[in-house]
Amino acid sequence: MNLKNVAAIMGISAITTVASMWAYGKISKSNSSFETDGKLPANYASFFNGNAPASTVDFTPAANAASPAVVHIKTKTNAKKVESSNQKRQRNPFGDLFGDDDMFGDFFGGPRMQPEQRASGSGVLITADGYIVTNNHVVNGADEINVTLTNKKTYKAKVIGVDASSDIAVIKIEASSLPYLVYGNSDEIKLGQWVLAIGYPLNLDVTITAGIISAKNRSIDINSRQSDKPVESFLQTDAAVNQGNSGGALVNTSGELVGINSAIASPTGSYAGYSYAIPVNIVKKVVTDIVKFGAVQRAYLGISYPRDGLSEEELKKVLEELNTKYKEGEGILISDVLDGGAAKAAGIKKGDVLIKINGVAVKTSPELQEQVSRYKPGDKMNLVIKREGKDMTMEVTLKAKLGNTDLVKSSKAAEKLGGKLETIDKATAQKNDLEGGVLIKELGTGIIGKSRIEKGFVITHVNEEPVTTVEEFYEALKKANSSSVKISGVYPGYFGNYAFILNLNE
Repeated sequence: MNLKNVAAIMGISAITTVASMWAYGKISKSNSSFETDGKLPANYASFFNGNAPASTVDFTPAANAASPAVVHIKTKTNAKKVESSNQKRQRNPFGDLFGDDDMFGDFFGGPRMQPEQRASGSGVLITADGYIVTNNHVVNGADEINVTLTNKKTYKAKVIGVDASSDIAVIKIEASSLPYLVYGNSDEIKLGQWVLAIGYPLNLDVTITAGIISAKNRSIDINSRQSDKPVESFLQTDAAVNQGNSGGALVNTSGELVGINSAIASPTGSYAGYSYAIPVNIVKKVVTDIVKFGAVQRAYLGISYPRDGLSEEELKKVLEELNTKYKEGEGILISDVLDGGAAKAAGIKKGDVLIKINGVAVKTSPELQEQVSRYKPGDKMNLVIKREGKDMTMEVTLKAKLGNTDLVKSSKAAEKLGGKLETIDKATAQKNDLEGGVLIKELGTGIIGKSRIEKGFVITHVNEEPVTTVEEFYEALKKANSSSVKISGVYPGYFGNYAFILNLNE
């Protein structure tokens, strides 16, 4: 091939390249319907003001700072008798003859032996003198709690207090000069922000996983398993969390505690993509109440509202009943205002739409729950509501569930009684012609567990004073001021009333 041929080929190639680039430019311009003249949209504003990531995030400082303050919790629940059903058991005719109920217990609906149980979870040191926050479901019902630090030292722990509604518990070990985590601010958490989950999954040594905040204000209806008044406004992350991580820390890249890991969403029981943590701003309030008062000071606004996610037909029906206008997503539609509640006293009406609480916008029930859960009875809140198209600001003084502003005090008698108590549901109350009552769901290891009372008993009176809720039951105990108390009630499905004298000095 001579020089002329080579030159011709190079010339043709250059002309082809230029023509192709010109044609591509024309085609690009003619198909630019998904572009905005080369300008980035407004949602990329953070990249304009210097907030764009400069380099890869280094998790090492946060991991080194936080991991020594996350502890391994191991619990033991002693073997005990459990009822085979929720009904009052029939008398075992062989019990007196053989002096042993267990031999024939199963044939007569009697108690069975539940073997000793052991479990483990995680916890977070929050003070240098040994206060630890964890999940209620980690320590609930345990007869023995052991805490192991990252330096392998082990301590016996005692329960300071629990709150089933938020699934938070505070325990304590006797030690000093311990490492502990600094509280962050979960209000400042943003979607896409890096976080670390630290705990002891699957009985492994301290383990750290990383992920991002994938959602906020999530409600997954898991706390309803242990409370009739669940509080849920979870941070959702994709940091890997498994059994044993419960009660462990969720920290930001500054090493600050922003949440307590509590649950996973999984069809198998193992990690499948999403985990949930209690925001630290809820944790702080609950922990402070438990340590300071011995019980959580739960405030109520006194309103009812439709559940989230109503269909168009369901929402239309609600709006027709309330005779009001409402655009989905603009706030919390108030469907009822409870007599004696804080909202009623402030002048809030059915059909109003709650838009803000102390300047914070609320659009879903988890957002509402999170804001109200930070306050105690007697606290004041500024609410912005929309009524007939106009915004109105109202000051509300929050109340306790009983309709007053009194703070709940820890009852030593209640602690001694033990057991798991719940307010009975309306259906059970109506079926048994009751105004209400307190169901003994679990006997526990306290005075109730050692008495002749059986699981499933519904308490209706304390010292002849009627009680319809758990709160009223504890209030009646405080008023008793004696070494013994008489409780009476019924076994649903059985005729007659039963009374028991409980010795509180036992």
